Amino acid sequence: MGNEGEGNKTADRNYREATKKFVESKRGREQIEKAGDVDANEQRDIERAEEEAKRHAKEHDPQEIRKR
Repeated sequence: MGNEGEGNKTADRNYREATKKFVESKRGREQIEKAGDVDANEQRDIERAEEEAKRHAKEHDPQEIRKR
């Protein structure tokens, strides 16, 4: 098979088929079921990161150049 270049339809079809097969498999269903589960330490890290991001969002970015 030749090079299909950007938008490779064969690669796209193969990827979609493999993804569908995984999602429909027992392992895929198990992974989907537990997706998003976090332990207490991870939850604290997430909350700290969110608070830090909120603090920075309220501040003016000193790297930003504003033209008036």
